[in-house]
Amino acid sequence: MADDKVDILLVGGGIMSATLGTLLQQLDPSLKILMVERLESVALESSDGWNNAGTGHAGYCELNYTPQDADGRVEIDRALVINAAFEASLQLWSSLVEQKILPAPGNFINATPHMSFVWGEQDVAFLRQRHARLSAHPLFRDMEYSEDEAVLKAWMPIVMAQRVASQPIAATRVAYGTDIDFGALTRHMVNALQHHQEFELWLNHPVRTLKQQQNGRWRIGVQDQATGINKVIDAGFVFLGAGGGALPLLQKSGIPEARGYGGFPVSGQWLICNNPDIVRQHYAKVYGRAALGAPPMSVPHLDTRIIAGQPALLFGPYAGFSTRFLKQGSLLDLPASIKPGNVLPILATGFHNTDLTRYLLREVFQSHAERMASLRQFLPGAKADEWSLGTAGQRVQIIKRCALQGGKLEFGTEIIASQDGSLAALLGASPGASTAVPAMLSLIERCFPDRMTSLTWQQRMKKMIPSYGESLIDNADLLQAVRTRTLGALGLRTED
Repeated sequence: MADDKVDILLVGGGIMSATLGTLLQQLDPSLKILMVERLESVALESSDGWNNAGTGHAGYCELNYTPQDADGRVEIDRALVINAAFEASLQLWSSLVEQKILPAPGNFINATPHMSFVWGEQDVAFLRQRHARLSAHPLFRDMEYSEDEAVLKAWMPIVMAQRVASQPIAATRVAYGTDIDFGALTRHMVNALQHHQEFELWLNHPVRTLKQQQNGRWRIGVQDQATGINKVIDAGFVFLGAGGGALPLLQKSGIPEARGYGGFPVSGQWLICNNPDIVRQHYAKVYGRAALGAPPMSVPHLDTRIIAGQPALLFGPYAGFSTRFLKQGSLLDLPASIKPGNVLPILATGFHNTDLTRYLLREVFQSHAERMASLRQFLPGAKADEWSLGTAGQRVQIIKRCALQGGKLEFGTEIIASQDGSLAALLGASPGASTAVPAMLSLIERCFPDRMTSLTWQQRMKKMIPSYGESLIDNADLLQAVRTRTLGALGLRTED
């Protein structure tokens, strides 16, 4: 049987693979691209609307992106980087909408105010300082701050409706924050790719083997689960964009760069409001401060969502633990990922993260009443029978070697690439889907350096992402031009 020969193999049908496929197709329409997905459709795991917060992570409301140093000074550098990265995503989506590659933006993105909400003198002082520092930068100049009860009632009426003014409270707001249905966005991008002759999508095709050949190309074995037939793909470049499933596939590849990496799976759950009247009364993403020892993905928030065109109201996420690396994975995923090269980093990480372990155990054994008590800190009048528990997605946090401690746990994302640039994988979770575009731009620069420096690719990249190669952190005029365009193209302008 002849091998199926392709230039690009995308493993996994989520937002990362869809973004990389779209960028490469725009840069070189002649590339033969194949996407393989082990499930019956794309975007059923981490990219699915119910499996993530849907927040366009821009640092507007996420307090964990602005920690305080030892002197109590709020650090804003990470928030600036994340905000600028999200602007790159908005630029690509704007370009695709303008070219009618993506449908009307309301099909996947909606303006949803991003708010941070705190109570107590210490946290109010923190938020006041955070606002002062961030709003002094052009990226955050539109951030509003208030401690006024009347203003806060206008911003979040159901949150304030039954709140007793027993302690100081404060909030910030950015009106053009976003809610994104990443499942819908992924499906629209893949649908657009399928209109090109050089693109194929194989569903129900899990990867069984990966082996690099002497000529540098990759030989990948997949199985058609509909027929049981085994197939072989000959690929010049392989991207492992399979969410939590990327680590086991990376280990199968055998590249030296994968040695020492492990994964720590964290599951999530939401309280979902089943009272349509309550859902209609709240329209914002309201983020608070994370509990001591909580992972970043567990920052509590009362969250307006638009999923498959329908409004929803969620609160959470509540962290949990499962040995699965994917929501539809195997309980053996974690033990099977432990190898001689990563066992020491995994053990060291466990030893140095006992607070996280205790936090997860508390979360796992919470009752509905305890979860409701957490919700009532945001929504004092919440009734237990109006909220039900739903399971969110799986996130596999990165464990890697650390010279100081032997191993460390990281909550960001990281691209692991072979030395020759013929294979790359994306590991980690936060801030995830909303920075798919800058993540995949970084991958292209690392794995296609000669092509990326060509005049043709540079011109096509600038057409898609006008700020490419420049700093939105340092160039206020460019930021203004970019933001004016994206807010208009994506229907995110507000009249406030």
